[in-house]
Amino acid sequence: MTDDAIDRETGPARGRYSLRRDGAEAELTYSVVSDHKIIADHTGVPDALRGTGAGKALVARMVADARAEGVSIVPLCPFVDAMRRRTPDWADVFTS
Repeated sequence: MTDDAIDRETGPARGRYSLRRDGAEAELTYSVVSDHKIIADHTGVPDALRGTGAGKALVARMVADARAEGVSIVPLCPFVDAMRRRTPDWADVFTS
């Protein structure tokens, strides 16, 4: 995994993290439930970025932002849920 810049777009109802590398873009989208809860609903990683850690980097950034902002994450996205299960250190920000 490289130190790629991850961009974050926020809005009142939805948000998105994106990572661009070599002309390809991975994304993680979420829905805003309240000021203190979001739903991670989709992670998309193109074939060119699979196996590079791009998806995990997006989830790690979301977790870091959630901690900093006092937000809990509902892991509706299967990839985010799998990363949650594999990374016990992130348990403090995930909820059902």
